[in-house]
Amino acid sequence: MTGATAGGDPRLARLLDGPSSGASGPAGGRTPALVVVDVQRDFGEPARIAGYGLDDRASAAVDAAIVRIGALVDEARAAGVPVVWVELGSDPSAPWHSSTWLRGGPLDGPMPEDEPCRIGTAGAEWYRTAPAPGETRVVKRGYSGFLGTDLEARLTTAGIGWLTVVGLTSECCVFATAQDAMQLGWPVVVPSDATAAYDVDVHDAALTMIELNIGVVTDAAETTELWRAWAASPVGAP
Repeated sequence: MTGATAGGDPRLARLLDGPSSGASGPAGGRTPALVVVDVQRDFGEPARIAGYGLDDRASAAVDAAIVRIGALVDEARAAGVPVVWVELGSDPSAPWHSSTWLRGGPLDGPMPEDEPCRIGTAGAEWYRTAPAPGETRVVKRGYSGFLGTDLEARLTTAGIGWLTVVGLTSECCVFATAQDAMQLGWPVVVPSDATAAYDVDVHDAALTMIELNIGVVTDAAETTELWRAWAASPVGAP
């Protein structure tokens, strides 16, 4: 075992400690949650992402990450870890003009027809994994799952103490969501093999930045071990 109970990163082991007396705020609890970001057809389906110019390594990495995300969802449910789903919903009635401009388009006017994850289109559908009835879903308009949503309030109300963030893509929406989570007070764990970018070097750079300033970079196997240890602990799932 390579995880927190077998001489791994001591920060992970501390996530298994019970809350301190009088602790408050996000880190005052110890219940984990899995946050799945943007595993949608427009970001994961090969035919839809081909225009981003992936090479064979990047294509394989995206496919492998999606497979591992599905496996982590199953593991989270088995361990009693809440699964939270964050999805992009591009609203034609409220175009994101700064994003359009950044990609070479105009600063005003209607939303481009090729805008990813337009609300109500097939591209916005979950890809190869999906929420179960009753699991939390949050629709965002930009990169971070916290920006302009009630995600912070919902996690706090649920007593969530730390987060595992996975999804697409590592340098963009996963990075932004993990960064905001950390700044709002949640310890963050990012499995390196349960996220990906459309360029392997970009993915590696994103993980370096996450590890420097945002959270602990681990892998899917170690994350699963950590959840199982939590579930077996006195403060774990019933």
